[in-house]
Amino acid sequence: MTFSSLGLIEPLLKTLDTIGYQTPTPVQVQTIPAILARRDLMAAAQTGSGKTAGFALPLLQRLAMEGPQVASNSVRALVLVPTRELAEQVHQSFREYGTHLPLRTDVVYGGVSINPQMMKMRRGLDILVATPGRLLDLLDHNALRLSAVSILVLDEADRLLDMGFADEIGRILAQLPKDRQNLFFSATFPPAVQALAEKMLRNPARIEVQPAPTVEATIRQRAIEVDASRRTQLLCHLIHESCWDRVLVFVATKHSAEQLADKLGKAGIKAAAFHGELSQGARSHVLAEFKACRLQVVVATDVAARGIDIEQLPAVVNYDLPRSAVDYIHRIGRTGRAGESGTAVSFISAASEPHFRLIEKRQRLRLSREQISGFEPIATTAPVTALMTASLAGPSTGGIKGKRKSKKDKLREAVARKND
Repeated sequence: MTFSSLGLIEPLLKTLDTIGYQTPTPVQVQTIPAILARRDLMAAAQTGSGKTAGFALPLLQRLAMEGPQVASNSVRALVLVPTRELAEQVHQSFREYGTHLPLRTDVVYGGVSINPQMMKMRRGLDILVATPGRLLDLLDHNALRLSAVSILVLDEADRLLDMGFADEIGRILAQLPKDRQNLFFSATFPPAVQALAEKMLRNPARIEVQPAPTVEATIRQRAIEVDASRRTQLLCHLIHESCWDRVLVFVATKHSAEQLADKLGKAGIKAAAFHGELSQGARSHVLAEFKACRLQVVVATDVAARGIDIEQLPAVVNYDLPRSAVDYIHRIGRTGRAGESGTAVSFISAASEPHFRLIEKRQRLRLSREQISGFEPIATTAPVTALMTASLAGPSTGGIKGKRKSKKDKLREAVARKND
C-alpha cells in the first residue's frame, strides 16, 4: 500500500516524499479513503499511530480541491484539541503537509494575548486548530464565525472530556452548521465519549487499529519500592547513577511540580516545573530548554502526557502514580519513541502498591519489584485485600459512630484545660 494508491493528490505526495514518508500506517490506510469519501468517522487511535496525518492529509486535499477561499472572520475546517502543546503540534503538521497548497491555517489557545489571534481571524482561515476555551473567547468577541465550517475534527476526545470541556464542546457544536463532516478520534471510548460520538456522528465509518494503547517493546519498565518521604533522594540517585541527560518526571499536582523542581535545583540538578497554570510563554520556554538539553529534568503534571514529542528522551519517572492505566501508558510513551530505547520508572510506596497492581491488571503487566541499596522502604505494605476492602468502604468518617467526642465534650475539655 502506498500514499498514491490511497488517492492523494500530487502536491501532497510531493511533500510526503520530501519529508520521507514512504508507507502509510494502518490507521492512515483506513482513515484517508473514508475522509476523502466525505464519511463521518469514529476512530480508536492512540498517540504514535500516525492519526494526525491520517486526518490532516485528506482534509487538506478536500479543501484544496473544493475552494474557494473562505470569507473574512470565518473558517472552513475546525480541529479541536485538549491542550496547547497538542494544538501547536497539530498546527505544525498541517503547515508541513500543506506546503504546496494555497491554504491558510492557524492555531489558537489560551495563555497568550487574544488580540493578535483576533487580528488573524480577519482574513478568514481554511483550517483552524483550537482549544475549546480560547475558541469560545474568540466567538464571544465576535472575532470568528463558525457558519462556514464544513469539517469538524475532535482529536483526543477522551482527553477533552477528562479535562472538563464537555460544556464548551456543547456550546461550540450549537454554533456549527448541521451539514458538515465529523471526524472523531479517541484513544478510549468510555460512556461519556460514546454518548458524544452518537450525538455528533451520522452513519460513521468505524476504525479501530488497536483495542487499547500498548507499551512499545523499546521501553524498559521498572517498579522501585521506596518510602514516599525518600522519593526525591532516590530520584537524584537514579539521575546520577544512570547518567540521564534528560528525564521527564510526573507528579500529581502543580504544587508538587513546583516543590520538586525547587528541591532538585537545590541539589544541583537543572530542573523546571511544567503544568497548566504556567503561561504559554513559560511552557514553551521550558520545552525549548528541555529539548535543547539546557534543562536536565522537567517535572510535569499530566498536561504533558499527551501531545508532546521529545526526541531521544532516555527516561520517564512516575514520582506519583497516574490515576488510570491509560494515563500510565501515555506517560511512559514519552520515551522509547521512533525506535529509540527508553526507561520508565515508577516509584511504589506501601500506600500506592494496590493502585499500581490495578494498573498492572488493566495493562496485563506484572513487573518485579526492585529495591535500591540505601533506599529500602521501612514502611511495611499492608495486605492488599485489607487495603482494597478499606478503599471499597469509602473514606474514613473519623471514628466509630457513638465513640467520637461531641462538640460539647470538646468545649468542656477546652474550658477545663483553661481553668487548670
